[in-house]
Amino acid sequence: MKEKTASDPLMDPDNYAELKSRPGYSGSVFGARIFSIFLWTLFVGNLFILLISMNDLPDWSNGIFLFNGFSLLIWLTVSFFSAVTSSYALNYLHGFTGHSRFNWLSLGFTASVMLLVVSDHIIPFLLSWLLMGVFMAGLIGVNSKWGEARQAAGYAQRIFLAGSVLLALGILLPAFKLNMFTVTGLIAATEELPYYIAFTSAVCIITAAIIQSAIYPFHRWLLSAMTAPTPASALMHAGFVNGSGIILAIFSTMIIASDTLNILFIIGGLTAVISQFTKLLQVNVKQKLACSTIAQMGFMIMQCGLGFFNAAVVHLILHGFYKAYLFLSAGEEVKYSSPSAPLIIRIKPVQAVMVSIFSIAGAFLFALVTGKGMTLDSGIFLTLIVAITVGQATYNIVKQRILSNTQKLYIPVLIFVMGIGIYALIYNGVTYLMAGMPMVNVPLSLSWIQIGFGIIFLAGFFMMKLGAYRNVSWLYVKLMNASQPYKKSVLMYKSRSL
Repeated sequence: MKEKTASDPLMDPDNYAELKSRPGYSGSVFGARIFSIFLWTLFVGNLFILLISMNDLPDWSNGIFLFNGFSLLIWLTVSFFSAVTSSYALNYLHGFTGHSRFNWLSLGFTASVMLLVVSDHIIPFLLSWLLMGVFMAGLIGVNSKWGEARQAAGYAQRIFLAGSVLLALGILLPAFKLNMFTVTGLIAATEELPYYIAFTSAVCIITAAIIQSAIYPFHRWLLSAMTAPTPASALMHAGFVNGSGIILAIFSTMIIASDTLNILFIIGGLTAVISQFTKLLQVNVKQKLACSTIAQMGFMIMQCGLGFFNAAVVHLILHGFYKAYLFLSAGEEVKYSSPSAPLIIRIKPVQAVMVSIFSIAGAFLFALVTGKGMTLDSGIFLTLIVAITVGQATYNIVKQRILSNTQKLYIPVLIFVMGIGIYALIYNGVTYLMAGMPMVNVPLSLSWIQIGFGIIFLAGFFMMKLGAYRNVSWLYVKLMNASQPYKKSVLMYKSRSL
């Protein structure tokens, strides 16, 4: 049997000449190119509308649909990621018999996200959320001839359906209580709700959000979704799992009024720590990326729990760029990498001093340009995360032997100044576009819960970096078991195909 090439992993026929001679082949290739052109045109159109609207952002609603700066932002983001994955799929899925189906599912997913953020009436709003899950489950199982893919798609669809039911419950409860059936109306009248309804609704909305973001214990659907082709995985990790950030930002008033921010903070924080550990145990590159996504989604949920919904939206956008790139370049990483023993961390006193100085300087710059951490509130926790990130980046630079001592002094400064500066620019831009939404930036008073978890987070970080978890056998086994996909999506059909 002729070996299939890495650039064409889903090609069904072994003879490429036979494929080209199939009826409709040319039309399929032409259709895929038209799809890609259409999505890029959509992105350019959204970008043009955003640019001409920056000085006078739209803000209108007719009771069915609404359009504002936040709508424009999400339209621009999702159309860009869809266009990029579509272009990548032109070559990657070349010859795959499900290429056309992939394109239609991608278009359906893009349209459902765009419908979600412009829906004011709760019926199209809930319908679009349901459709997002339907289209994404279709992408997970787009290779319908693969039994594991069908199992993964079915499992994901059941999880997504449960999330849609919970979201519907969380929205319909206050809607019927207030006799108000628009999203903007519900947001404005949240204070009129009895506490038990506000709390129940918030818990349902939060659960729907963490289901879609694959937050523990609902993470297995994402680990099982590796049956999707790489372009679909990129779209999933760059767009679909980020949808929870959109929902939480829209219903921030409900979450704040119900005093459920600490629930978000604890769930998101624990997920971020656990997933970072499980990522280290993976040997499959896509599984590593999946665990990384779960960790990043945990951090995004944690930001919402701290009252920074605008920062969570910034995070989902930046994570989308980062994770789409990692998935689309995963093949190159496998090609040019070889197995190696884990590095033993040994930090010299001079390096420790440099890491400490740059960490403090980076955190101060972050606080200065964003305003977070300048007072005793929840922003201090985010500033701590920045300090850890800058410190880790600094250590990765100063340990390089190919760099001179002079280079080790100025390169970290350039990197964290540029990185924090770009983040501040995006953060301020997103905050401006979300200005019409209530309570998207509500720092909380510093609490013992935040302080306690900050200590746990630091302890977990150093355990992870120093590899101490490898010496605790029960912890290693627990983490390994927690990072396994749905059992029926792994090698259940292998013997039948031999």
